[in-house]
Amino acid sequence: LQKILIFLHVTMCVVVGKTLMILFPNAMKRYILKQGEKSRMNKNPKFSYDNWGPTFFSFKYLLFVLKVKWKRLEDEAHEGCPAPNTPVVTCNGEVRHLLDFMQDNRPLILNFGSCT
Repeated sequence: LQKILIFLHVTMCVVVGKTLMILFPNAMKRYILKQGEKSRMNKNPKFSYDNWGPTFFSFKYLLFVLKVKWKRLEDEAHEGCPAPNTPVVTCNGEVRHLLDFMQDNRPLILNFGSCT
């Protein structure tokens, strides 16, 4: 049921977005560039709007967003339920799953941080 609701929501957003891009291309370009400022992707001179802007609201875009949102359903943790076995990347770049690090009956402690 959750996947169906996500599918309907994302499809509706893509249809509306694509329609607006056709009807108001300049306004949508400004909107998309404004959204890009939040992620700083506009700062890279080799990454111009003409290369990626038209891909917004395409069929590939729809499939990508669906894949990400459906994958996140598996990553949700709920109190009293088993922990999700989320994929993680080791310092060596190897993709593993969180529960691969469990050892016997020892608790698994996660420490999050940032080096910037």
